[in-house]
This record gives sequence, C-alpha cells and structure tokens, in this order.
Amino acid sequence: MAPRPLLALSDVQALVVDAWRLVNQSYVDPSQLEAVHWRRLRQKALEKSIVSSSQAYDAIEAMLEPIGDAYTRVLRPADFGSLQSNTRGTVCGVGLQLGLRASDQAIVVIAPLAGSPAAEAGIASGSELVSVNGRNSKELGLEATASALRGDAGSEVIVTLIAPGNERPKETVLKRRQVDLQPVRPSQVIRDGHRLGVLRITQFSEPVPVQVRDALMAFSQPAGPGQEPIEGLLLDLRNNSGGLVQAGLAVANSLLDTEPIVETKDRGGISDRQVAGAGSLYAGPMLTLVNGGTASASEILAGALQDSGRSPLAGSRTYGKGLIQTLIPLGDGSGLAVTVARYLTPSGRDIQNLGIEPDLQLPDPEPLNPGGDDDSWLEQAETLLVKTIEAAAAP
Repeated sequence: MAPRPLLALSDVQALVVDAWRLVNQSYVDPSQLEAVHWRRLRQKALEKSIVSSSQAYDAIEAMLEPIGDAYTRVLRPADFGSLQSNTRGTVCGVGLQLGLRASDQAIVVIAPLAGSPAAEAGIASGSELVSVNGRNSKELGLEATASALRGDAGSEVIVTLIAPGNERPKETVLKRRQVDLQPVRPSQVIRDGHRLGVLRITQFSEPVPVQVRDALMAFSQPAGPGQEPIEGLLLDLRNNSGGLVQAGLAVANSLLDTEPIVETKDRGGISDRQVAGAGSLYAGPMLTLVNGGTASASEILAGALQDSGRSPLAGSRTYGKGLIQTLIPLGDGSGLAVTVARYLTPSGRDIQNLGIEPDLQLPDPEPLNPGGDDDSWLEQAETLLVKTIEAAAAP
C-alpha cells in the first residue's frame, strides 16, 4: 500500500506547530512535557478547525495549559507588542500604574505617571478603576486591564473610576500617546540631619542600567555649594514586577563588589553562577524596600543584596517568582513567553512560590502609592537607614 500523502499545513496551522516546536526545544523541564504527553497535545491541537489566527492562538493556549506554567503562554500581537515596548521603557497609553487591592481584588490606580494623559486629567492615586471602554476591570484582571489601556497614539479610551472618598463612578475620556514609563526615579531627602539618596526602580527595562549608573554617580557628587554626597542609599523595589533579567543583573553589578548575584539552572540541569565584577558605584550604607509586588528580576536583585549582607530588606514578603522566561516572536506579530530557566539566590534559596522574607517587617496597612506623599513605609525606612548610618559612625 502506498503511503498516505502528507497534507500541507496552512499558515495558521503552522503557527501552532511552530509554537509546539519552540516550547519543545526550550522549556526548562522536559520531564514535565513528557508527563503531559506533549506530542499528543500537538496532535489534538491540529485536529481542531484552525482557519484564522484567533483560532490558532486558542489552540496554542489549549496546548500549553496542561503544562501548568502560567508564565509559558502565547502573546497575541497587541500583547506581544506592548510587552516589547515595556522592555524599551516606553509605551503608547495613558500613563496609569495599576495594582490589585488585596481586600477585594479591585484594580486600583497606584499613581499616574508625571506628564501623562492620566496625570493631566487629574486622576488621583487610590482611585478604583471600574471599567475600560465598558469592560469590567475585575473580570479582565490586572494584565488584561493594563493592555486595554494601551493602543495607537491619538486614539481614545473611556475609563470609569471611583475617586478616593467617593462612591459614585465617573467616566473620563483619555487620549493615548507615547509615555515614558520612568523606570528609574532618583531623589534626595534630608532625614534627621543626614542626606539620603532614594532610588526607586519600577521595572527592569533596557534604559535602567544606564539610568541607575547616572543616579548613583550623581548621588556620590555634592548636590550643591556647601553640600555633601549622600550618606546612605534607600533602594525601593516595591511593585517592581521584574522585566529584563539582564537589566537586573547589571544593577546588582553596580552595587556589589565581586559577590555572587544569582545561580541559574537550565533544562539540562547546567548551573550558571553570575558574580559581580570588582568595584561598585556605591559602597555606603543601604536599605532596600520590598513588598508582595516585588517579583522576578527585582527578587534576584533583592536576594543578592540580602544574601551578601550588602543590604537588609524591609517591607513585606516578596512575590516568589523563581522562573526566567524568554520572548520568542512567532512571525505574525504574536509571540511566546517560555520559561527557560530557574534561579536560586546566592545562598541556594529557591524562592518559587515562596518569596523572600524581609529582615525587617514593616507594619500594615501597606502604603498604596509607593513614593507618594503619604508613604509611611518610606519614612520608616529613612529612619532605619539613619540609625544604621549613626551606628556605623559611633566610636
């Protein structure tokens, strides 16, 4: 009997096969792929009717779900484009930083970015974001709500918000435009007669290492006539959900001197230990603020600072994401995020689903707007850092 002829795959079916192949080649845990019968999942996906890109993405999502890794996922073109923009430190949107309110899982405004459409509209920190273009934000979830706010420059989006202290929702129309995400925000304060540098990093994108270097160099220089360099550094990593691992490693390299930063393990079980180079851009007293929104690359940095004894951590337990992803384009504007490695802190701690416990637990309620005028944790951290400085100076 003659062999059955092979049927050519359509372009959208080929997307599914490409996604299967890329995960098969790079996923961190091949044994998990075997456990879910990975080859059979490809066959099941192709048995479905796939005649559009949307159906292809649905099929890829169904194929990936049994793996049980929420970070390995298909990114539709809009989401893939937004994620790539985020890694460059800019995005086309309205400039709202969003977070989840722990009590009821509502989406709330952490802060509008300075100079953004949201800031110009007077949207207040702590406002509850009820809906975006009529779509309920609780049902969308945090990531999808943030994605819905992004779009083409000049396009409009309708947001429904409940301002702090109000009960009635109010609709506001915002016009999207290119927004600088301001991932690095340096400032200086005087606390009890001591000059402190405050370095807030909201995410790890491409510009961050250079911006951190510039900030640390500025901190080491006199701020004006008759002034001195900073006496202590307060690093604020609250609500920093990560980003580019290499950017986080570069910042760690700026603050550590020949100490280990992180150990990664790939699918072959091969370990790669990253160690900081000789010298650092700042070697004085430090304190690092973390919370439940501190994740991934920011946890790598926090873990390295804590394990080396370079900086104690203050705040609350971090998120617990000990997995590293890579972004892979699929060729039609969509892409894949695939978990390719695990990481351990220098002391060998695996923080996946566990997080990092800070050295100093700060009291509830946690401030909603890190760096804002009513940030009680920042004030407490400044006081703690001053005590460290004074203790070091005491005979």
